[in-house]
Amino acid sequence: MSVAGRRSPVRSTIRWVLLGIAVVVALTPFLWMLRTALGPSQTAIDQSASLLPSSLTFDNFTNAWHDVDLGTALTNGVLVSGTVLLLQLVTSIMAGYAFACLHFRGRDALFVLVLVGMLIPPQTVAVPNYVTISGLGLADTRFGLVLPFAANAIGIFLMRQYMSTVPVSLLEAARMDGLGPWRTLWRVVLPQCTPAVAAVATFSFLVNFNEYLWPLLVARSPGNYTPPLALATFTTSAGLPDFAQLSAAALIISLPSLVVFLIAQRKLTAGLSGSGAAL
Repeated sequence: MSVAGRRSPVRSTIRWVLLGIAVVVALTPFLWMLRTALGPSQTAIDQSASLLPSSLTFDNFTNAWHDVDLGTALTNGVLVSGTVLLLQLVTSIMAGYAFACLHFRGRDALFVLVLVGMLIPPQTVAVPNYVTISGLGLADTRFGLVLPFAANAIGIFLMRQYMSTVPVSLLEAARMDGLGPWRTLWRVVLPQCTPAVAAVATFSFLVNFNEYLWPLLVARSPGNYTPPLALATFTTSAGLPDFAQLSAAALIISLPSLVVFLIAQRKLTAGLSGSGAAL
């Protein structure tokens, strides 16, 4: 047996050990949050507490659901994130198609502006966006939560990169068949780009569902709170965080993100790898 053959089991073992350590490190905060949510509130911050709660209780979940109307916050989060997802898909698909498949003056310069937009931290434009939304009278409304995120530079970039991998022969065949730009997009290009669409949709939902800063600036009434903003209201009578209810609420609001990720996992991987192929 060659030296490489003798080393392969060792390398495989090391790889699995490192992977196991990474999984444990990643899951430990989640497991501790689950332990805190299922245990009594008075032991939530007890440093001497064991890995398993002394007694199991689901009161933290029921209290978290009713105390701050977590159902309304989840509804707001899903509606706002879903609307942003649809708007970003439309703008990303149309802009990505224009940059990848159409030829017009200034196309490359405009795409450079999109790349520059990817480099700008969202926190730097929060105040200008807030001034604009307030001036339009959309503060403390769901539409005000949605409007600044109708287009996304990263989504446009991913769609453009993936659409660049569509064979030119397909586009030429579509032109020869008499298809215009719109019909070429919907009938030829878009069916080839479902992994990229899934990637953009998944990132859009996860990012906007977990957005905290913008709802903090715009949403003033509890009826417009999104899930991250609702978590900030879990405090005790002394003004300290109620970690048991906070952990229970965090587990509840993580379910939509988990479901979306599990549904789009395979398409997400294909979309990212396909987009990277054209870099």
